[in-house]
Amino acid sequence: PPARRRPAAATSPVRLAERPRPDTRQRLGRDGEAAAEAALRRAGLRILERRFRMRLGEIDLIAEDGEVIVFVEVKTRRLAGYGRPAEAVTPRKQRRMARVALGYLQRTRRLDRPCRFDVVELLGPPGGELRARHIVDAFRLWPSG
Repeated sequence: PPARRRPAAATSPVRLAERPRPDTRQRLGRDGEAAAEAALRRAGLRILERRFRMRLGEIDLIAEDGEVIVFVEVKTRRLAGYGRPAEAVTPRKQRRMARVALGYLQRTRRLDRPCRFDVVELLGPPGGELRARHIVDAFRLWPSG
């Protein structure tokens, strides 16, 4: 009988180039969130949630500052060529955050608690240290009409 040959796929080694590379933007975002969390803790806030998700969207960090529930958007950039990171928190993003914040307050039965929206922007050169700027009460939402 003729000799059996193994399929080529069974004997070919896996090349490193075929493995998915980590997304550098996601890594930068995770590093930024960790740096923002550390900055908030140093400022005396207590972290309640990280990456709180609902069908309506996500809030990066939820913290407590005394009795105030703080909803935090974290924006990280390596270069300021496109403006400050906080400028990326558009009115549309603010409305989405407010809807998710309301969902959080309902889910946790904290509708009676005061709340605010902060932004932590992080900026730093590639390979360098990120510098955090905490913008307290970064925006307010007013009912239309």
